[in-house]
Amino acid sequence: VQLQASGGGLVQAGDSLRLSCAASGDTFNLYVMGWFRQAPGKEREFVADISLSGGNSNYGDSVKGRFTISRDNAKNTVSLQMNSLKPEDTAVYYCAARYGSYYPRSPMKYWGKGTQVTVSS
Repeated sequence: VQLQASGGGLVQAGDSLRLSCAASGDTFNLYVMGWFRQAPGKEREFVADISLSGGNSNYGDSVKGRFTISRDNAKNTVSLQMNSLKPEDTAVYYCAARYGSYYPRSPMKYWGKGTQVTVSS
């Protein structure tokens, strides 16, 4: 499966931003989907993931209550709604996928190119 993330940009603290990831190349609803991020000089961090149907999701502690992951299996897309953004949310955000059943924070196999999110204070 191929993944293409979009929607990044420069925003101010407190603003909202919505990232999208378009998937192609295989049956989308057979893949667990997730978002990860990596800030300069830091390790890649789990942000959120979502089950095949979208009925289950899991979030990293730093984004819980502010970010929401969703998927549209008819459109082969997964989205990340980011609210109340903070400067520490600044990172490259990556969309990822794994074939199979869902369990939280499972290792992902397929990765898209990232999209930059910059939050100014």
